[in-house]
Amino acid sequence: MRIKSSIKQATSTFTAVVTLLFGAALLTKCASTMTPTGGPKDTLPPVIVHMSPNNFSTMIDTLHPPKFYIEFDEYVQIKDQQKELYTSPAMKKKPTVARRGKGIVIQIKDTLRPNTTYAINFGSSILDNNEGNPLHSMRYVFSTGPEIDSMIVSGYTADSYKADSVSKSFIYFFIADSVERPQEWDSTMFKYKPDVIARAENNGIFIAQNLKPVPYRIYAFEDKNNNMEYEPSVDQVGFLDTTYNPAEMPPFTIWYDSLRHYPSAEPQLYFRMFMDRRFTRQTLSGHERLNRHKAMLYFGAQHPEVVKIELDSIAEDKVIYDPQSVGKDTVALWFNLPAEELPDTIKGNITYFKHDSINNLVETTDKLRLVWVKTETKEEQKERERQEKERERAEKAGEEYVAPKVENPFKITMPTSGELNKDKHIDMEFEYPLTRFDSTAITLREIRDGAKDTTTIDFHFVHDTLNSRKYQLRAKWAGKAKYILTMPAGIFANIAQEQNDTLTYNYTGSDPAQYATVYVTVKGTHPKARYILQLTNAQGRTQKEIFNVKAGKYTFEYISPGDVMIRVVEDMNGNGKWDTGDMVAMRQPERTEIYKNDEGVELITTKANWEFDIDVDMDKLFAPATMESVIKMLDDREDERLKKLAEERAKKQKEANHKNNSGGMGGFGGFGGLGGMMGGSGMGGGSGAGGMRNNTGF
Repeated sequence: MRIKSSIKQATSTFTAVVTLLFGAALLTKCASTMTPTGGPKDTLPPVIVHMSPNNFSTMIDTLHPPKFYIEFDEYVQIKDQQKELYTSPAMKKKPTVARRGKGIVIQIKDTLRPNTTYAINFGSSILDNNEGNPLHSMRYVFSTGPEIDSMIVSGYTADSYKADSVSKSFIYFFIADSVERPQEWDSTMFKYKPDVIARAENNGIFIAQNLKPVPYRIYAFEDKNNNMEYEPSVDQVGFLDTTYNPAEMPPFTIWYDSLRHYPSAEPQLYFRMFMDRRFTRQTLSGHERLNRHKAMLYFGAQHPEVVKIELDSIAEDKVIYDPQSVGKDTVALWFNLPAEELPDTIKGNITYFKHDSINNLVETTDKLRLVWVKTETKEEQKERERQEKERERAEKAGEEYVAPKVENPFKITMPTSGELNKDKHIDMEFEYPLTRFDSTAITLREIRDGAKDTTTIDFHFVHDTLNSRKYQLRAKWAGKAKYILTMPAGIFANIAQEQNDTLTYNYTGSDPAQYATVYVTVKGTHPKARYILQLTNAQGRTQKEIFNVKAGKYTFEYISPGDVMIRVVEDMNGNGKWDTGDMVAMRQPERTEIYKNDEGVELITTKANWEFDIDVDMDKLFAPATMESVIKMLDDREDERLKKLAEERAKKQKEANHKNNSGGMGGFGGFGGLGGMMGGSGMGGGSGAGGMRNNTGF
């Protein structure tokens, strides 16, 4: 079912709109949802049949509000109300919700504000008692004054880096005249309570209701801890650069999404969400000893300033300080000593700069107590007990007991086989930092396709700049060639006094015909920008990157067949990375955009031995965002999503038909996409790329 209406900001339309936003709650059910034995499964949510006081009641007592009762056409259950239920504006204590008969009773535990419109938002916390069908987007609205605030706006929350939706974000509305106007710094989210609260659905779309016809300052944040409080460095945040008055906003389209089961709308506001680390407090948040030779330090903020580390039983030059993250807020301490010289408990001190109660960094010394206790696994216990029994049996029989050979504890993580090419080399990670690395003893031999003899070829190692235990062996890998890598015993030694055994592994050069190639021609670049081209999978995870991009032609090679996307970062300061925003300094994050073809398709379906040509016009891709362009982007994504769903459903139906030896398939069904596109409409075929050619000549 799809209900669609164009909404204008007028009080007379408010009741109709809110009725629409109840979604499934007000859909007609012609029969009881009790499922008779052997009958069809109940798939419908509960239906509201009575409210007391009525929804949209006014003049509710602020000191002694009544108990609110909502009755349904069947028995219901309440689930996840701590996570799903919230009020707008927020109350100091959440209302309690309890079942009574076929309904629920809501008890207000707080003194209410005078002349204020309140909304109790239930999310998906109300379900029928039999099948657990949730009643989505249920709201109960009342006012402590003589009228209900009636303005409505819609919006979209997106991850500014991934360029994808951020679900379940809270949107906070502050009446502009009730908060100070930010000049150089914006502290609104930390100093004031919002006047109205809305929450985005899973698709990132929100519909904010019960607003006044006045300008608002508006912020959004991703509430990861479900506490309705913005936490810097934990929650993503987004803000708008100016104020917005709902009464001055243009009309927008709203509908009930019958597949997702909640209201959706064309967005009027657009939030580019980002992680703001400005208010992260520096502290040593934790430390632990993971094994005899390794301890971990965890700092609250990035780039800690450590003055010194003093350990009672270990000399300073025997401690390796090894940051494990880009921001150096996670640090490993390695102890370069034989195991027998390391005590189970290491005590000491760390001196570093820590934030005090007024947020100043001051030099502080904290105590360290690094405890390691050997814990025997079940497998180790079984093996020990087996050996003890074997020893006892040998002694009773008068035989000499020979203990089994102990496995070499030296560990290196690396592929023991696989394909290699110019973009994929041999990655090696050692368990402990090395004290010896004799690369001259390593040999790499190549057998070309059709050749009988091996040839020793040159190679070199690249040391990882972020992980001191990681190396990459690189060479000029030839397609279809065979490679034999030999690393003799004893060429590696680590701080635990361990050495490697002889290691011999076999690899194969990638066959280019099994991969796709994507050529990207860049034009229309900003004179101050350097761009980053990223090839991602269908879920947005980066697979390959090209930095310092200007106008010209660039190549992504050895792409495995499947769906990929091209994401572009507008690197305005040319530092080779995407820079996040700063809410307090009122600085938006650098833009990222997903390339899409002329049909609005973002996915590129690559095929083996095919080449794809893509033209990316940066002026077009990074044109100033308008709500029309955002709506079109969401429409295109929805059409593509529905196309994929239809293809998957058709595939499953085809498999089922083949299995049952019966034909025929029902239609996919109508579905409302964003901006009024019906499911399946405007869906172009093909790969979603620009031009393409098949190297096989077929």
